[in-house]
Amino acid sequence: MTNQKPYDLGERTKLFAKEVIAYQNSLPKTLANAGIRKQLVRSAGSVGANYIEANESFSKKDFALRIKICRKEAKESRYWLELLEVSGSEKEQKRLTLIQETTELLRIFNAIIEKKQ
Repeated sequence: MTNQKPYDLGERTKLFAKEVIAYQNSLPKTLANAGIRKQLVRSAGSVGANYIEANESFSKKDFALRIKICRKEAKESRYWLELLEVSGSEKEQKRLTLIQETTELLRIFNAIIEKKQ
């Protein structure tokens, strides 16, 4: 992620998904990474998609459910990032940066959930 993170959570989750897509395209095409890369792209994209849905929700209950799904997908993204096989310090550093971003997103979603309860 860039040093200056977007304040808007919708933009931040979109940037996260874009960076995950770019990152996974740079990874070695190993058998182990093949399935992980697909799952990673799906879960990373789902974080932002569900955040959009949360903002369009019809009720507080629906909003809370969508934010919980965002949190779940962020956790899944972090899991897949942790499983990836990477080579080279630059790719490893980017992987760690993306893991840090998922951790920050999880904290944000947790705070939203706690505030709404």
